[in-house]
Amino acid sequence: MIRPISALMFAVLTALNLPSPVAAQGFDTAATAAWVYDETTGSVLLAKNADTPLPPASMSKLMTIYLAFEAVADGRLQIDQTLPVSEHAMSFDGSSMFLNTNDRVSVDDLLHGVIILSGNDAAVVLAEALSPDGTETGFATMMNERARQLGMNNSHFVNASGWPAVGHLMSVHDLGILADHIITDFPTFYPLFGETEFLFDGRVPSNTRNRNPILTMNVGADGLKTGHTQEAGYGLVGSVKQGERRIIFVITGLASDEARRDESERIINWAFRQYALRDMGDAGTRLAEAPVWMGESPRVGLTLAEDLQVLLPSIVTGSMEASVVYQGPVQAPVTKGEQLAELVITRDGLPEMRVPLVAESDVAEGGFMVKLQTAVKVLIEKFGPSVEAEAAPGDA
Repeated sequence: MIRPISALMFAVLTALNLPSPVAAQGFDTAATAAWVYDETTGSVLLAKNADTPLPPASMSKLMTIYLAFEAVADGRLQIDQTLPVSEHAMSFDGSSMFLNTNDRVSVDDLLHGVIILSGNDAAVVLAEALSPDGTETGFATMMNERARQLGMNNSHFVNASGWPAVGHLMSVHDLGILADHIITDFPTFYPLFGETEFLFDGRVPSNTRNRNPILTMNVGADGLKTGHTQEAGYGLVGSVKQGERRIIFVITGLASDEARRDESERIINWAFRQYALRDMGDAGTRLAEAPVWMGESPRVGLTLAEDLQVLLPSIVTGSMEASVVYQGPVQAPVTKGEQLAELVITRDGLPEMRVPLVAESDVAEGGFMVKLQTAVKVLIEKFGPSVEAEAAPGDA
């Protein structure tokens, strides 16, 4: 049975040197849906209609990009490989690289075209190249299958570009999950999202600018993707790194490009000013002890496996608790570094945080006398003191 060790509460708080309990000021966003995530600590700072499937516009191109990155990484596509442009790919309106069927375009240029120029045509060229049957519809099936595998349970794709279509929907939470995977899984490719201009083949000099408004705010922004249709409104999947912290945020349903820019800046300022990352303890810090069953030693120390940093609000009094949970007593033998417990930290306005605690040292299995003493103790607890008298030597 998992049981909290309530007697250790004060000792844990003292060992971690936790500051006075605090709570952050809430954030009221004008976006129809929003999700703000502290990627460094895994803390959700804001969720508004976060799991509601909504039209994602061009933000859904992130799924096309993710699958293209996977294909390059595993060798199905080569970065310098050139791909043909179909009539279907050339036929799209909206954001474009202005491709035509006479072109053969490198995968590198197509990735730049999708990420920086939001090219619908470029997205479809990549989709048709990766689809099992060479169609955008076949690629949409791939998108849906991979989305489920990534835990994106409120998304359904009909096309590769985000062009308005019945049933083409994503939640802002799913977009955030996808952004986190892109950043984490493809650190080599991710810097493409921070590039502000791309001129393809000198073709249309007026079509070179990345529409992501936060890239020029000088706030540490390095991605990811804008989206806009009449149905979806103005949206943005953004990522900002300041110092040790990175936040990912997704907003949608804004009324204008200006509103999207202003709301993005408000969210960035709020997330970094209202919350701070605190160093709480070094790896190896002992926070508690656990009893050991049939061990050479009756107890083992529980220590932090890694240096501990905790995201905490910075304004207004609130509440915070820390406790240790484990399944015990721990069965010997115990190996140093083996995870035995979790430190559970609860903070006002933030999700519960669970941190692994590991054995401070080896504890070997006890010998004959340890086992005998343990057996006697169990019998005493079950049948009473008379067992001890019966078991005592020299009474015959």
